[in-house]
Amino acid sequence: MISDNLRKVKQEMQDSCALVSRLRSDVTLVGVTKSVDLGQTIELAKQGVDHLAENRVDQFLSKKEKMRDFTNLSWHFVGNLQRRKVKSVINEIDFFHALDSIKLANEIQKRAEKTIYCFVEVNVSGESSKQGVTSENLLDFIEQLKTLDKIKVVGLMTMAPLNSSKKEQHEIFAKLKKLQETIQKKNLSFAPCTQTSMGMSNDFSVAIQEGATFIRVGTALFKD
Repeated sequence: MISDNLRKVKQEMQDSCALVSRLRSDVTLVGVTKSVDLGQTIELAKQGVDHLAENRVDQFLSKKEKMRDFTNLSWHFVGNLQRRKVKSVINEIDFFHALDSIKLANEIQKRAEKTIYCFVEVNVSGESSKQGVTSENLLDFIEQLKTLDKIKVVGLMTMAPLNSSKKEQHEIFAKLKKLQETIQKKNLSFAPCTQTSMGMSNDFSVAIQEGATFIRVGTALFKD
């Protein structure tokens, strides 16, 4: 079942790229395994998905330890990361998708033993229930990271509202892409900001059309 689902996701990725004349190789599929067990996570890795994402520290650490033989994996942490949990997880991941406060950045700087590739989470939609830096405060926020040499801002991340229309999704993802390009043009060594992490199972096609370079897909890969 996972293999069939993966084939469908890859085809949709290819079709979405073709619609806007993008190369399929420009988009990285991140398999979000936070809601499935170890066996399904291993099966996805065996199918060739080498970017995996978790959002619960204990579950992530357990899975990673049991999957040490998969030496080609890149691990992503998505969702809220409490500052008290930073110490135990930050040196075990390759990408962090939810940097949204200076206090969290300072804790990462304090605990990291290597450069952490971070996406700054941006609340493009303006929903009060969503975390993230506002579009208006984004540049100031990134400038405050200048002295933190363990953090490299590789890009920006956002999520569209759960029940948003295709039109709303296009607007939100297009705004994030424009913000990313604005930061990239500043040529900041600590924030090259060349990437966009946006699009999940229900909207990754739209996100790809608007320039996503990382899509975070879970449900579509594991549905029955």
